[in-house]
Amino acid sequence: MSSASRFVLIAALPLATFAAAFLLLPLAQLVHTSASGPMGLSVYLHLLERPRYLRALLDTALLSALVSLAAIAIATTAGLFLVRHRFAGRSLLIGLLTFPLAFPGVAVGFMIILLAGRQGVLNQVADLLGGRMVLAYSMTGLFLGYLYFSIPRVILTIMAAAEKIDPALEEAARSLGASPFAVLRDVTLPALTPALVASGAIAFATAMGAFGTAFTLATNIDVLPMVIYTEFTLAANFATAAALSVVLGLVTWVLLFAARSLAGTTVAAGG
Repeated sequence: MSSASRFVLIAALPLATFAAAFLLLPLAQLVHTSASGPMGLSVYLHLLERPRYLRALLDTALLSALVSLAAIAIATTAGLFLVRHRFAGRSLLIGLLTFPLAFPGVAVGFMIILLAGRQGVLNQVADLLGGRMVLAYSMTGLFLGYLYFSIPRVILTIMAAAEKIDPALEEAARSLGASPFAVLRDVTLPALTPALVASGAIAFATAMGAFGTAFTLATNIDVLPMVIYTEFTLAANFATAAALSVVLGLVTWVLLFAARSLAGTTVAAGG
Protein backbone atom coordinates (compact mmCIF):
# COMPACT_ATOMS: atom_id res chain seq x y z
CA MET A 1 0.00 0.00 0.00
CA SER A 2 1.40 3.39 -0.99
CA SER A 3 1.80 6.23 1.47
CA ALA A 4 -0.95 8.19 -0.28
CA SER A 5 -3.41 5.30 0.01
CA ARG A 6 -2.45 4.81 3.65
CA PHE A 7 -3.07 8.51 4.35
CA VAL A 8 -6.52 8.35 2.71
CA LEU A 9 -7.38 5.26 4.77
CA ILE A 10 -6.30 6.94 8.01
CA ALA A 11 -8.17 10.13 7.13
CA ALA A 12 -11.35 8.17 6.35
CA LEU A 13 -11.22 6.20 9.60
CA PRO A 14 -12.88 8.91 11.79
CA LEU A 15 -15.69 9.32 9.20
CA ALA A 16 -16.22 5.57 9.01
CA THR A 17 -16.26 5.31 12.81
CA PHE A 18 -18.79 8.13 13.10
CA ALA A 19 -21.01 6.65 10.38
CA ALA A 20 -20.96 3.23 12.03
CA ALA A 21 -21.53 4.46 15.59
CA PHE A 22 -24.13 7.16 14.99
CA LEU A 23 -25.81 6.20 11.72
CA LEU A 24 -25.58 2.51 10.82
CA LEU A 25 -25.77 0.97 14.30
CA PRO A 26 -28.80 3.01 15.49
CA LEU A 27 -30.63 2.32 12.22
CA ALA A 28 -29.80 -1.38 12.43
CA GLN A 29 -31.03 -1.44 16.03
CA LEU A 30 -34.29 0.25 15.00
CA VAL A 31 -34.90 -2.34 12.28
CA HIS A 32 -34.02 -5.17 14.68
CA THR A 33 -36.36 -3.79 17.35
CA SER A 34 -39.18 -3.40 14.84
CA ALA A 35 -38.79 -7.05 13.83
CA SER A 36 -38.52 -8.32 17.41
CA GLY A 37 -42.25 -8.05 18.13
CA PRO A 38 -44.79 -10.84 17.71
CA MET A 39 -45.54 -9.76 14.11
CA GLY A 40 -41.92 -9.72 12.97
CA LEU A 41 -41.26 -7.69 9.83
CA SER A 42 -44.97 -7.84 8.98
CA VAL A 43 -45.31 -4.97 11.44
CA TYR A 44 -44.63 -2.66 8.49
CA LEU A 45 -47.64 -4.06 6.65
CA HIS A 46 -49.61 -3.67 9.87
CA LEU A 47 -48.79 0.05 9.89
CA LEU A 48 -50.43 0.47 6.49
CA GLU A 49 -53.53 -1.45 7.62
CA ARG A 50 -54.12 0.66 10.72
CA PRO A 51 -55.99 3.88 9.81
CA ARG A 52 -54.50 5.79 12.76
CA TYR A 53 -50.90 5.23 11.70
CA LEU A 54 -51.56 5.86 8.02
CA ARG A 55 -53.55 9.01 8.76
CA ALA A 56 -50.81 10.28 11.08
CA LEU A 57 -48.20 9.76 8.36
CA LEU A 58 -50.31 11.48 5.70
CA ASP A 59 -51.27 14.37 7.99
CA THR A 60 -47.65 14.89 9.02
CA ALA A 61 -46.45 14.83 5.41
CA LEU A 62 -49.21 17.21 4.28
CA LEU A 63 -48.54 19.61 7.15
CA SER A 64 -44.80 19.54 6.45
CA ALA A 65 -45.40 20.18 2.74
CA LEU A 66 -47.66 23.17 3.46
CA VAL A 67 -45.13 24.57 5.92
CA SER A 68 -42.36 24.19 3.33
CA LEU A 69 -44.37 25.96 0.62
CA ALA A 70 -45.36 28.81 2.94
CA ALA A 71 -41.80 29.20 4.22
CA ILE A 72 -40.46 29.29 0.66
CA ALA A 73 -42.99 31.95 -0.38
CA ILE A 74 -42.31 34.18 2.63
CA ALA A 75 -38.55 33.66 2.71
CA THR A 76 -38.12 34.21 -1.04
CA THR A 77 -39.98 37.51 -0.91
CA ALA A 78 -38.12 38.71 2.19
CA GLY A 79 -34.77 37.32 1.07
CA LEU A 80 -34.85 39.01 -2.34
CA PHE A 81 -35.84 42.31 -0.73
CA LEU A 82 -33.02 42.13 1.83
CA VAL A 83 -30.43 41.21 -0.80
CA ARG A 84 -31.47 43.98 -3.22
CA HIS A 85 -31.87 46.80 -0.69
CA ARG A 86 -29.56 48.41 1.85
CA PHE A 87 -31.15 50.46 4.64
CA ALA A 88 -30.68 51.36 8.26
CA GLY A 89 -31.53 48.46 10.54
CA ARG A 90 -31.09 45.84 7.79
CA SER A 91 -28.65 43.77 9.84
CA LEU A 92 -30.97 43.95 12.84
CA LEU A 93 -33.90 42.79 10.71
CA ILE A 94 -31.90 39.84 9.36
CA GLY A 95 -30.93 38.96 12.92
CA LEU A 96 -34.57 39.03 14.01
CA LEU A 97 -35.65 36.86 11.08
CA THR A 98 -33.04 34.24 11.95
CA PHE A 99 -33.53 34.53 15.72
CA PRO A 100 -35.99 31.59 15.93
CA LEU A 101 -33.07 29.25 15.24
CA ALA A 102 -32.02 29.88 18.85
CA PHE A 103 -35.29 28.55 20.29
CA PRO A 104 -35.97 24.87 21.04
CA GLY A 105 -39.25 23.41 19.85
CA VAL A 106 -40.87 23.54 23.29
CA ALA A 107 -40.22 27.28 23.53
CA VAL A 108 -41.74 27.80 20.08
CA GLY A 109 -44.82 25.84 21.13
CA PHE A 110 -45.14 27.90 24.32
CA MET A 111 -44.98 31.13 22.30
CA ILE A 112 -47.78 29.88 20.05
CA ILE A 113 -49.86 29.16 23.17
CA LEU A 114 -49.23 32.70 24.42
CA LEU A 115 -50.28 34.04 21.04
CA ALA A 116 -53.20 31.80 20.09
CA GLY A 117 -54.03 29.70 23.18
CA ARG A 118 -57.08 29.86 25.41
CA GLN A 119 -55.56 32.78 27.32
CA GLY A 120 -53.59 34.02 24.32
CA VAL A 121 -53.54 37.49 22.85
CA LEU A 122 -55.68 36.58 19.83
CA ASN A 123 -58.40 35.00 21.98
CA GLN A 124 -58.45 37.99 24.33
CA VAL A 125 -58.98 40.30 21.36
CA ALA A 126 -61.65 37.95 19.99
CA ASP A 127 -63.41 37.99 23.39
CA LEU A 128 -63.63 41.77 23.24
CA LEU A 129 -65.27 41.43 19.83
CA GLY A 130 -67.69 38.78 21.09
CA GLY A 131 -65.97 35.83 19.47
CA ARG A 132 -63.45 33.12 20.24
CA MET A 133 -60.13 32.28 18.58
CA VAL A 134 -58.12 29.35 19.94
CA LEU A 135 -55.70 28.07 17.31
CA ALA A 136 -52.83 26.76 19.40
CA TYR A 137 -54.02 23.18 19.89
CA SER A 138 -54.95 22.46 16.29
CA MET A 139 -53.23 21.83 12.99
CA THR A 140 -53.28 25.59 12.50
CA GLY A 141 -51.28 26.07 15.68
CA LEU A 142 -48.79 23.40 14.62
CA PHE A 143 -48.55 25.05 11.20
CA LEU A 144 -47.72 28.41 12.79
CA GLY A 145 -45.14 26.85 15.09
CA TYR A 146 -43.44 24.89 12.32
CA LEU A 147 -43.51 27.92 10.03
CA TYR A 148 -41.89 30.04 12.73
CA PHE A 149 -38.78 27.90 12.93
CA SER A 150 -38.75 27.00 9.20
CA ILE A 151 -38.51 30.53 7.80
CA PRO A 152 -34.96 31.17 9.15
CA ARG A 153 -33.67 27.92 7.63
CA VAL A 154 -35.10 28.84 4.25
CA ILE A 155 -34.25 32.52 4.18
CA LEU A 156 -30.55 31.98 4.84
CA THR A 157 -30.28 29.62 1.86
CA ILE A 158 -32.32 31.91 -0.39
CA MET A 159 -30.27 34.99 0.49
CA ALA A 160 -27.01 33.16 -0.14
CA ALA A 161 -28.26 32.06 -3.58
CA ALA A 162 -29.75 35.48 -4.46
CA GLU A 163 -26.43 37.21 -3.78
CA LYS A 164 -24.82 35.03 -6.49
CA ILE A 165 -27.29 36.02 -9.23
CA ASP A 166 -25.60 38.22 -11.85
CA PRO A 167 -27.52 41.57 -11.92
CA ALA A 168 -26.58 41.90 -15.59
CA LEU A 169 -28.99 39.06 -16.45
CA GLU A 170 -31.94 40.92 -14.97
CA GLU A 171 -30.83 44.20 -16.53
CA ALA A 172 -30.63 42.50 -19.92
CA ALA A 173 -34.16 41.16 -19.53
CA ARG A 174 -35.47 44.61 -18.60
CA SER A 175 -33.69 46.23 -21.54
CA LEU A 176 -35.48 43.79 -23.83
CA GLY A 177 -38.82 44.97 -22.49
CA ALA A 178 -39.55 42.30 -19.89
CA SER A 179 -41.90 43.34 -17.11
CA PRO A 180 -40.83 42.98 -13.46
CA PHE A 181 -43.00 39.88 -13.18
CA ALA A 182 -41.46 38.39 -16.32
CA VAL A 183 -37.95 39.04 -14.96
CA LEU A 184 -38.90 37.31 -11.73
CA ARG A 185 -40.49 34.36 -13.57
CA ASP A 186 -37.92 33.86 -16.32
CA VAL A 187 -34.64 34.96 -14.71
CA THR A 188 -34.70 35.22 -10.92
CA LEU A 189 -36.74 32.16 -9.93
CA PRO A 190 -34.96 29.76 -12.34
CA ALA A 191 -31.64 30.93 -10.90
CA LEU A 192 -32.98 30.32 -7.39
CA THR A 193 -34.51 26.91 -8.17
CA PRO A 194 -31.69 24.80 -6.64
CA ALA A 195 -31.83 26.86 -3.44
CA LEU A 196 -35.64 26.69 -3.37
CA VAL A 197 -35.59 22.91 -3.72
CA ALA A 198 -32.83 22.53 -1.14
CA SER A 199 -34.33 24.82 1.49
CA GLY A 200 -37.81 23.39 0.93
CA ALA A 201 -36.49 19.87 1.49
CA ILE A 202 -34.74 20.93 4.68
CA ALA A 203 -37.91 22.66 5.94
CA PHE A 204 -39.97 19.55 5.11
CA ALA A 205 -37.54 17.19 6.83
CA THR A 206 -37.37 19.41 9.93
CA ALA A 207 -41.16 19.63 10.18
CA MET A 208 -41.59 15.87 9.67
CA GLY A 209 -39.42 15.08 12.69
CA ALA A 210 -40.23 18.06 14.92
CA PHE A 211 -41.10 16.78 18.39
CA GLY A 212 -40.80 19.60 20.92
CA THR A 213 -43.37 21.85 19.25
CA ALA A 214 -45.71 18.92 18.60
CA PHE A 215 -45.37 17.75 22.20
CA THR A 216 -46.40 21.21 23.41
CA LEU A 217 -49.28 21.80 20.99
CA ALA A 218 -50.57 18.47 19.67
CA THR A 219 -52.78 17.53 22.62
CA ASN A 220 -55.52 16.14 20.36
CA ILE A 221 -53.59 15.71 17.13
CA ASP A 222 -51.86 12.61 15.80
CA VAL A 223 -48.68 13.65 14.06
CA LEU A 224 -46.08 10.97 13.53
CA PRO A 225 -43.52 12.08 16.17
CA MET A 226 -46.25 12.14 18.81
CA VAL A 227 -47.59 8.72 17.73
CA ILE A 228 -44.06 7.30 18.06
CA TYR A 229 -43.75 8.87 21.51
CA THR A 230 -47.07 7.51 22.78
CA GLU A 231 -46.41 4.02 21.39
CA PHE A 232 -43.00 3.96 23.05
CA THR A 233 -43.80 5.50 26.45
CA LEU A 234 -47.49 4.89 27.12
CA ALA A 235 -48.18 1.65 25.26
CA ALA A 236 -44.64 0.21 25.60
CA ASN A 237 -45.08 -1.01 22.04
CA PHE A 238 -41.41 -0.89 21.11
CA ALA A 239 -41.73 -2.78 17.81
CA THR A 240 -44.38 -0.44 16.45
CA ALA A 241 -42.55 2.65 17.68
CA ALA A 242 -39.35 1.45 16.02
CA ALA A 243 -41.17 0.62 12.77
CA LEU A 244 -42.80 4.05 12.71
CA SER A 245 -39.39 5.62 13.30
CA VAL A 246 -37.94 3.70 10.36
CA VAL A 247 -40.84 4.80 8.14
CA LEU A 248 -40.41 8.41 9.22
CA GLY A 249 -36.70 8.25 8.50
CA LEU A 250 -37.21 6.60 5.10
CA VAL A 251 -39.80 9.14 3.97
CA THR A 252 -37.52 12.01 4.96
CA TRP A 253 -34.46 10.37 3.41
CA VAL A 254 -36.24 9.73 0.10
CA LEU A 255 -37.30 13.37 -0.09
CA LEU A 256 -33.81 14.64 0.73
CA PHE A 257 -32.30 12.25 -1.81
CA ALA A 258 -34.72 13.46 -4.50
CA ALA A 259 -34.03 17.08 -3.60
CA ARG A 260 -30.29 16.45 -3.73
CA SER A 261 -30.66 14.92 -7.18
CA LEU A 262 -32.59 17.96 -8.38
CA ALA A 263 -30.54 20.64 -6.65
CA GLY A 264 -27.07 19.08 -6.55
CA THR A 265 -24.88 19.81 -3.53
CA THR A 266 -27.05 22.75 -2.42
CA VAL A 267 -29.08 20.45 -0.17
CA ALA A 268 -25.99 19.47 1.75
CA ALA A 269 -25.03 23.09 2.11
CA GLY A 270 -28.51 24.02 3.21
CA GLY A 271 -28.49 21.44 6.02
